[in-house]
Amino acid sequence: MSIEIAIDKDVCIGAGQCALTAPNVFTQDDDGFSALLPGREDGGGDPLVREAARACPVGAITVSES
Repeated sequence: MSIEIAIDKDVCIGAGQCALTAPNVFTQDDDGFSALLPGREDGGGDPLVREAARACPVGAITVSES
């Protein structure tokens, strides 16, 4: 089972909670908005991915299983 992470750039406000919670998966781009680190589209097995999605104050991150 793998996971897929999606970031809704139209909703993201750049709070940075995802990058603080799961810094091995999330970062902030040059404009300060949430972005996935290269090669981490599947979360890289990081157990904090779901917590990072929950920490997003505007719900811009979704994590789904495939």
